[in-house]
Amino acid sequence: MASDPSRPRNSSYQALFRTPEFTPLFLASAAQTAAGTVSALALGTLVYRATESPLLSAVSMFGPSLAQMLGATFFMSGADRLPPRSTLAGISLAFAAGTAVLALPGLPVAGIFAVVLVLGLVASLGGGVRWGLLTEILAKDGYLLGRSVFNMLSGVMQVIGFAVGGVLVAVLSPRTALLLATVLYLAAALVARLGLSVRPPRAAGRPSVAATWRTNAVLWSARPRRLTYLGLWIPNGLVVGCESLYVSYAPHDAGTLFACGAFGMLAGDLTVGRLVPGEVRGRLATPLLVLLAAPYLLFALHPAVPVAAVCATLASVGFGASLVQQERLMSLIPDELSGHALGLHSAGMLTMQGVSAALAGSVAQLTSPATAMTVMAVASLAVTLALATAGRRPTPEPLSVPAP
Repeated sequence: MASDPSRPRNSSYQALFRTPEFTPLFLASAAQTAAGTVSALALGTLVYRATESPLLSAVSMFGPSLAQMLGATFFMSGADRLPPRSTLAGISLAFAAGTAVLALPGLPVAGIFAVVLVLGLVASLGGGVRWGLLTEILAKDGYLLGRSVFNMLSGVMQVIGFAVGGVLVAVLSPRTALLLATVLYLAAALVARLGLSVRPPRAAGRPSVAATWRTNAVLWSARPRRLTYLGLWIPNGLVVGCESLYVSYAPHDAGTLFACGAFGMLAGDLTVGRLVPGEVRGRLATPLLVLLAAPYLLFALHPAVPVAAVCATLASVGFGASLVQQERLMSLIPDELSGHALGLHSAGMLTMQGVSAALAGSVAQLTSPATAMTVMAVASLAVTLALATAGRRPTPEPLSVPAP
């Protein structure tokens, strides 16, 4: 990816926020993340109260993620072929409408999951459009720092969102929290519409299923990219399966566990994105992925909530591995495929999170939430070690991406 000399070098947080359009994109993402956090906790609680099912509660919280890969399979070419400002605003409006429907009294559980599926399909474009736009706003040397800021933003918004959502759910009702999320989605749409400039699509041509499949095949064609994608998707997703059981593990303290996990993620992203030198950062992916899963092994002992909160905090520091892996991915793709490639990463990661939530919920249904968390942590560690071993084998394939 070539740097644009007309854009400022983004070597500090102050420089990032002086870069035109970075702040509006940041604020729109903040509102979107806060809305998603509040609505996920409210929805998981609503479904658990109605069904007392760990499986259905976990899937309701992470269900939109299950539809992400469908979107990546059929619609992801739109990430580079649609104008980013109107697309981001439209996605936020769609989520506002869907969340308002979820807040309707008397909506059956089947109706909830139907809305969740539709929102997941809509969301499949969001990551590709947002991160592709970030590569346009920032110079190449500023992307990692910029992405770390967005990851830290996600951590802060999750801490606030889960705290506020937990209070609203406990004091008022889950539906009140869903209405707050609706307002936040509307705010995200407004900021995107008014704060971002009109930009043309990064790639020519109309979005289509054929273009999506063709580019997906190109991105998947080289072994280094395949291993990078798998490393971004699977260990992370399996640990999110652990997190999806917080509501059933500690029904009255789930907000605390989620907030502690978000704080740990914030600490990890700050450390990796800002404090660790570049020559060291590249060697941290595997150790951080091990840290991501290892604390959840202690759930085999059914720890009390304070100990569980410490485990969640420590484990979530390991989410900083995604910054190291994204930096590698960016080195393997050209500018014109950046949105699609980053969208595929985002969609695959979220899909794996949804699949893992369903898997963890199924195991918890048959055993217990603590046992299911332990099983998911062991699986994550096994995949991490397998990918690390595979990555040490040399490959004769070129790293360049042929034109789709």
